[in-house]
Amino acid sequence: MSLKKIGNIIKEARESKNQSVNELASNLKISAQQLKAIEDGRDDLLPEKVFVKAMIKKISEKLKLDINDLMNDFNHQKEKIKIEEIVEDVPKKVKIKNSFSFIFVFNIFISGLIGLIASSYIYSFFSNTNSESDTKNLIKDIK
Repeated sequence: MSLKKIGNIIKEARESKNQSVNELASNLKISAQQLKAIEDGRDDLLPEKVFVKAMIKKISEKLKLDINDLMNDFNHQKEKIKIEEIVEDVPKKVKIKNSFSFIFVFNIFISGLIGLIASSYIYSFFSNTNSESDTKNLIKDIK
């Protein structure tokens, strides 16, 4: 059961007891915004799941709802989300690994190519310098 369904159960129970959001929140010593977020199923407006669980338990006790059913539903929802997150994360990690190895090999290839070109220029520069000096020495020897 999702937080939205749990929130609907809480909202119906609160309304059946003719309590406003502000009254119930005040009695429970939680903010009205948090109570409203639970009723609307807006977990993006709520704190960590541990605190939400404690709030749902407190609300359930106050409204005399079956705490065990709501807690089981809330815990089941949490496990389902974790499983979906794990399944979504696995392909992303594999993609990153494959692109990383391609980029790595490509960079190694480019580095080697640059090194080959640079060493060719250096070799030709020094070999031309040596042959010019050798040619000058030969010309001197002949004279």
